[in-house]
Amino acid sequence: MSQINLANSLEKLEKRSGILHHRLLKHKSAKDFFTRTTLLAHSLRQKSSHLLAGAGLIGALVGMPAPKSLALAPLPSATSQPLENKLTVRQKLMTSLQDILPHSPTKLNPEVAGQVEKIILDNTAISTKVVYEEQSLNHTLGYMGFEQHLTRFPGDSLDQHDEIQEAGMAPGRGAFGFFAKDRSSFTTRDFMREKYYCVVQTLYLDNWNRDHRFLKDWYAFRKMMVINPTNGLAVICAIGDAGPAEWTGKQFGGSPETMQALDLNKGPRKGLVMMLFVDDPENKLPLGPIN
Repeated sequence: MSQINLANSLEKLEKRSGILHHRLLKHKSAKDFFTRTTLLAHSLRQKSSHLLAGAGLIGALVGMPAPKSLALAPLPSATSQPLENKLTVRQKLMTSLQDILPHSPTKLNPEVAGQVEKIILDNTAISTKVVYEEQSLNHTLGYMGFEQHLTRFPGDSLDQHDEIQEAGMAPGRGAFGFFAKDRSSFTTRDFMREKYYCVVQTLYLDNWNRDHRFLKDWYAFRKMMVINPTNGLAVICAIGDAGPAEWTGKQFGGSPETMQALDLNKGPRKGLVMMLFVDDPENKLPLGPIN
């Protein structure tokens, strides 16, 4: 086909296309369709050109050297600090104690007791003792069970306890008496002693019957540190009662708040913990969880 015939054919097709396009636009639906598609095509062409222009600008910027005044400081290396400095107190206690503690109720021998005391002192700055002022419990490691709230003063009731009321209230007062003689003399110290109280088996000490009067006064509201070695959680509590009974299979007890702080308040509400005396002769350490 010659170039002249090809040109004539293209011209006829364009005229025919124009006629058909004009006829189609007479119909409203067809006109709306062509209007939308034309605008869409125009919009896409504009966006494409903007994107290409932006990409070219970014490429140019990336290729340029950064001014010295705007240069970013290098990020600290993940290995710039020793791992032991990044661990929390809870993690340090957990990892250190799990390596040396048995997983059964026992009284630690002097060598392991010394290691434990050093680990606690190094990581919490709190001095604790397995043997303190010549006194020691029959167990350093033992199972702790969930206890009820204790009566803090004559006339105390469950609805006056502000937390975990579903735990209920023990029918009688603790082995060491009320925390305060009456409601008017009830202090914040008494409140905290009951809130974070623990129970130890003083009644099974070898010299309990012989030295009962001395030992009762010595152990009453004595500060103790309880550590859950499986998760590193620790609490300073006050001895508020004696028990539990040997037949229960438990060596210690904890108030609802103490058990909650150790994450032992769910499921069987029982767990293996470590109990040590707190060396705090000036009474500076507060009761409650060790953060």
